[in-house]
Amino acid sequence: LSFFLLNQFLPCDRLRAAASVKSLLTGSCHNQYRFDLWLRDGDIGFLTSWSVHVEFCGNILYVCHLNLEDAMKLLRFAGVVFVFITVFQFVNIRFYDGAIFSLPSEDKFLVSINESTEPPIRPSGAELLYFSSSISAEGEITGSKEDPILGERTVPQEDHVVGSDKNDTNQSRQSLTDDAKDKETLDLLPGTRSSSNESSETIVEDADIAYENTRQVEILESKSDPSVDNLSSQVKSFMKVSNSGVVSITEMMNLLHQSHTSHVSLRLKRSSTVDQELLSARIQIENPPLIENDPFLHAPLYWNLSVFKRSYDLMEKKLKVYVYREGKRPVLHKPVLKGIYASEGWFMKQLKASKTFVTKNPRKAHLFYLPFSSKMLEETLYVPGSHSDKNLIEFLKNYLDMISSKYNFWNRTGGSDHFLVACHDWAPSETRQYMAKCIRALCNSDVSEGFVFGKDVALPETTILVPRRPLRALGGKPISQRQILAFFAGGMHGYLRPLLLQNWGGNRDPDMKIFSEIPKSKGKKSYMEYMKSTKYCICPKGHEVNSPRVVEALFYECVPVIISDNFVPPFFEVLNWESFAVFVLEKDIPDLKNILVSITDERYREMQMRVKMVQKHFLWHSKPERFDIFHMILHSIWYNRVFQS
Repeated sequence: LSFFLLNQFLPCDRLRAAASVKSLLTGSCHNQYRFDLWLRDGDIGFLTSWSVHVEFCGNILYVCHLNLEDAMKLLRFAGVVFVFITVFQFVNIRFYDGAIFSLPSEDKFLVSINESTEPPIRPSGAELLYFSSSISAEGEITGSKEDPILGERTVPQEDHVVGSDKNDTNQSRQSLTDDAKDKETLDLLPGTRSSSNESSETIVEDADIAYENTRQVEILESKSDPSVDNLSSQVKSFMKVSNSGVVSITEMMNLLHQSHTSHVSLRLKRSSTVDQELLSARIQIENPPLIENDPFLHAPLYWNLSVFKRSYDLMEKKLKVYVYREGKRPVLHKPVLKGIYASEGWFMKQLKASKTFVTKNPRKAHLFYLPFSSKMLEETLYVPGSHSDKNLIEFLKNYLDMISSKYNFWNRTGGSDHFLVACHDWAPSETRQYMAKCIRALCNSDVSEGFVFGKDVALPETTILVPRRPLRALGGKPISQRQILAFFAGGMHGYLRPLLLQNWGGNRDPDMKIFSEIPKSKGKKSYMEYMKSTKYCICPKGHEVNSPRVVEALFYECVPVIISDNFVPPFFEVLNWESFAVFVLEKDIPDLKNILVSITDERYREMQMRVKMVQKHFLWHSKPERFDIFHMILHSIWYNRVFQS
């Protein structure tokens, strides 16, 4: 600072000696520094000028003479700077809890339960972790992951990390997914190896099945434990009067409305500005201006277009989200943008980059985002073969303890104004205990897994193969070229898919193309080609109720046929799914073709047209667009938050 001030404000005669420059470059004599100040006239009462002498490594660098007038100018300048810094720090601590200019953690070590910053030692036997890592001489993490299906070791791909100092490197590595390299990369996936005459496009198309087949298939102990009661109280009340034990879409809406009328939020000692804004928004949403026609939104797709439009507009104008910066990668702050769990990663990336919705002032926030990846949580901490997620739950508990000890926002509401976005199958069980009051956006939106209407959000499960081009191959063939009645191909997970194959597989019916694996033959259709040329795309549950095929069907403009009892479809509080999709009870699989054939051509054309119109709500864009999947997820969270007020 002294060198800077001398250069900028004082009339100095600079003397550079070769020895001093050499000393600076070599780093020697770094402690041999003198800064002397003399009073030229000796008596401070008659001071007219100062003399400043700067010496470095025995060489005089600066000799400065300063009169009283210049000294007072310098002191006044220093005083202004001091006052500014004092005011800034007061505002930062008083209103922003010291958050201004604070940086997110850049730790590159794997996260451990004991919060150690040392890389974990690779255990042996049953304690083997998915991630074993070593630190290279340059400080980079190297590791490998064991494929649970093949039993082989493969090097995990690095995803683009938001806020990382290696963004440029990661972006260049992401170029491996370009057209010229798609075939080479995807050949490593099981079920996608091709002959030399197949195109890279075919490999990318059939990789949908490969990602589904490599889904984690281990069952947690809590899933098979009859003592674990996962049903919410509202669903228990419904089940007492229900004969089928299956909650229909209409009944889900009734449960949602009941939650809105019966919900009692945690009352604070005094109403804050945020609370008043939420209450005002609720009143406006409940009394919206009537909208009969909208140029961008087709009214029959929605339960109430006027309510949705008013709520969406208010979200764009008012919603503010605070994103916690605390936490270590890879479980926190690392969005995974590729694969069947990509929804949580894309949402994390786009929300953190949003200047519209994100606020740095937590006191202005309507919602608080917990930016962890359920995919990376499982991949980093789960012990294969243990059938237990206790250490994963413990990690989340430790994270919440850290948040609640540093801030008062969690304790103030018990977490009811906090939310998470998690797409892994195990997320409901992992978050049920310590995040029970949070708004949970879950791909595994299962009524029997404790999904709470009016609080939890159904998250779309989307498969992203090429993150740089998420809309690749969008669309399908016109109705006149859709000659196949129904199609399904995928892994035989759970009890339902083998039952589907048993009833309709093996070319029993030429109209029903049901495969565990697409037959190999000359000129065979690819997975994508089947989806594009089929009227009805079958979307059966696997181990869990959710499947990426629901969104895939919409992506390829195929009417989805959802066979998954008690599955809560995405955005169900806004979208009338029965207007563009077919729901078939699991017990009715033997009668599947009769159900589809009974749908009139007029009704099918209407549904297919609506599929094309609703498609925009399920598309990821490199930069978010109005009414796309990012905004729809955020709207579902906002909508539930408003009706807690």
